[in-house]
Amino acid sequence: MNDYDPLRDYLQQQTLPEFVLSFEQIEEIIDATLPRAAHRASWWETLRSPQEKMPQREACLAGGYIATRLADGKSVRFKKVK
Repeated sequence: MNDYDPLRDYLQQQTLPEFVLSFEQIEEIIDATLPRAAHRASWWETLRSPQEKMPQREACLAGGYIATRLADGKSVRFKKVK
């Protein structure tokens, strides 16, 4: 189990093709504070450096979504993988 399994489980239950969650909402889902690195877009970018296995990226993909941090720096867009 990794810290982002609850996020994976949450995403697997979603039916919307695309939606946004704030960092606060994500922290509630994982029951933990996101690291400072989560404020960097590259921390979320699933398609950037795919050879780097990062638990938050793996959880998003396993949940069926690609994650992109929004320009506000406080929220993430989740888009269903087709």
